[in-house]
Amino acid sequence: MSHAVLDYPFSEPPPPATLQQVAPGIHWLRMPLPVALDHINLWLVEDEIDGRQGWTVIDTGIGNDATRALWEEIFAGYFDGHPLLRVICTHMHPDHAGLAGWLCERWDAPLWMSAAEYLTAFIASHGAGMNDGASMVEHFRAHGLPPADHETIRHRGGFYGRMTAPLPARYRRVMAGEAIRLGGHDWRVIVGVGHSPEHVSLYCAGLDVLIAGDMLLPRISANVMVAAHEPESNPLADYLASLRGFLSLPAGVRVLPSHGLPFGNAHGRVHDLLDHHAERLDETRAACAARAEGITATELVPVLFRRQLDMHQMTFALGEALAHLHWLWFAGELTRVQADGVWRFKAVAG
Repeated sequence: MSHAVLDYPFSEPPPPATLQQVAPGIHWLRMPLPVALDHINLWLVEDEIDGRQGWTVIDTGIGNDATRALWEEIFAGYFDGHPLLRVICTHMHPDHAGLAGWLCERWDAPLWMSAAEYLTAFIASHGAGMNDGASMVEHFRAHGLPPADHETIRHRGGFYGRMTAPLPARYRRVMAGEAIRLGGHDWRVIVGVGHSPEHVSLYCAGLDVLIAGDMLLPRISANVMVAAHEPESNPLADYLASLRGFLSLPAGVRVLPSHGLPFGNAHGRVHDLLDHHAERLDETRAACAARAEGITATELVPVLFRRQLDMHQMTFALGEALAHLHWLWFAGELTRVQADGVWRFKAVAG
């Protein structure tokens, strides 16, 4: 795997409850997360809508008291009597949309999201079998997770609802290719698939800035997993196609990612990520070929993730291992067979 040299215009993130200007009218703030990936970057834009001066926020942080308290410090320290005019969420994951409902209610502000992200978030926050413990246990059991881990997984059910404030009953739909007027500039909506249902990134040609969300990160790859509610999906194919779409942007675009530091050399980073997943696919091919009986997704995890994982990380790793197996299965390189209710993937002979 090649390693592109990335340009980092900022060596450190802003301290908690502090704004850092990263482009004219665009400010960076960072919120903590109670998981191994311990932060999310949010973006506040000086804005004007219908003659009202105020702010637009892109992504919100997780729905807990600590994040609400930090937001109150931002309101008191930086808003200077101006309102929050609009909440834009790149996608439905709780670190990005967890406080969307609270912010919208707090400021009587509209929520802007793509349709698939809003509707998926709305369903997930109300349970409906999408992320309940029983569904997660059955999904992972079918891919080899041992019974000793089932109860831990069961208790993780409903995590989304616990980390997300209730969403507004109405929203403004954001669509691929449309232009959004934001902070006095036009921003083009770029939709990516694979990490989430209809992820929104925003590109401004006038500023040569990309608010990338989770689609383009400087040090890690976005999690791409086969989830319990969509067990026959091929999300890695979607994600890789979406990544290639960023190559149409100028090579020098400044990327504002949701995790890590803002960076330059987007094209180099796209190629690194494509190479990374190509290497993982090669490792998956080799693991399947090495076992005549085939391999489960659980057995593939230590091949792809050579470190100790807690159960939170294990759920993502297992879903991602399955995504690589599915890519090869959809491509006709693997077959799958089920024995005792567990799927095993085998290399196609010849």
